[in-house]
Amino acid sequence: MKKNETYTVEIIDQGFEGEGIAKINDMTVFVEGAIKGEMVEILIVKVLTHFAYGKILNIVKESDSRVQEDCSSYKKCGGCNLRHIKYETTLKIKKDIVSNCFYKTLHRDVNVNDCIGMENPIGYRNKLIYPIGIDKNGNTTMGVFAKRSHDIVIIDKCYLQNELNDKIARTVFEWIVKNNIKPYNEQNNTGTIRHVIVRSGNATGEIMVVLVMKNEKLEQEAELINTLTTTYPSIKTIVKNINNEKTNVILGRKNIVIYGDGYIYDILGKYKFKISPLSFYQVNPVQTQTLYSTAVEYAKLTGEETVFDLYCGIGTIGIFASQKAKQVYGIEVVEQAIKDAKENAVINNIENTEFMVGEVERLLPELVEKQEADVVFLDPPRKGCDKKALETLLKVEPKKIVYISCNPATLARDVEILEEKYTLEKVQPVDMFPYTSHVETISVLNLKK
Repeated sequence: MKKNETYTVEIIDQGFEGEGIAKINDMTVFVEGAIKGEMVEILIVKVLTHFAYGKILNIVKESDSRVQEDCSSYKKCGGCNLRHIKYETTLKIKKDIVSNCFYKTLHRDVNVNDCIGMENPIGYRNKLIYPIGIDKNGNTTMGVFAKRSHDIVIIDKCYLQNELNDKIARTVFEWIVKNNIKPYNEQNNTGTIRHVIVRSGNATGEIMVVLVMKNEKLEQEAELINTLTTTYPSIKTIVKNINNEKTNVILGRKNIVIYGDGYIYDILGKYKFKISPLSFYQVNPVQTQTLYSTAVEYAKLTGEETVFDLYCGIGTIGIFASQKAKQVYGIEVVEQAIKDAKENAVINNIENTEFMVGEVERLLPELVEKQEADVVFLDPPRKGCDKKALETLLKVEPKKIVYISCNPATLARDVEILEEKYTLEKVQPVDMFPYTSHVETISVLNLKK
């Protein structure tokens, strides 16, 4: 097989990132935008040792699941890569992604429940992040990063974003252009504005605007505050976040509140949560409630259990579990998140939680020396759990582990380690990010008798 050759192939499966998979002489070919069951004519654009990449030239036989994408930026933007597929089919694809990850790692079939989807899978994001940059003509621009690059794609409308958040971001951008505020230049680490972030409380309607800046000084700051708060009364706070590092990390550590208190509130279930600029808070509040309620239900708490909430963020899962647990201990490495978690417990009149700041792998061994765990909730970042944390869990043997993961590959890897002493009872995918290939998964592991 060589680059620039053309083939007509059958798409036999969907890949981990939602791309179509074909086989040519036992060589795997990934075809972006293709759907299982289709016959497509492709151009080979890249050939590696064990696999290749193809580009669709023509669809010979179209899948019944294919729909006309409704977004003008869809093929350039890397945001939602399954928008050309019926929503019901994307849920099946995500179930298969989870199944395939487990099969590849555990070398056996695992029973995976159907993916829990959304009734209305558009406009679900409560957090908008738009980069500000310079286009090829030297003009200030705002949008989203193109696939696999840092070129900014201008978008007319994003169907995943909250509509009001999008309007606010565009008002900020108009102010930036009008006042000739210098956009950030990634190449030489100059300029002022790097990103515009807008966060909203789905239940409360409260809105936070965060300007990610290279330095602290912002020309015409008072004018911006007046424009935003007059036009959008639901804005409760405006914050400057200072990030002067030459890095792909969006937020810096320093926040300067220029309007309001520096935080907003949202409500999940019957609980109220305080959200600050650095807080991790799931971007889909409707499915977050489903995710956490399901996880707590699977834990089968009776009110007598001691619960560990590891990688606890602002305490959402621990607070959800607290009403059915005897005591909850939470660990999180982000100091501001733990501060928020403690305040969230006070706000909700919860007295049976204790939140600690530090790395899970460091604090967990110390915690288990003082307190036995009956149930452990794990909700790590995409890289999965630290090996030392898993080894500690195997040593102390909690009766049940409820593992919530945003990456089925690292989930399967960690489950393989835990199966030394645990039986995998349940695997439940939840569609937190409709029309993207990302999937959240709850796994329940019971200690072997």
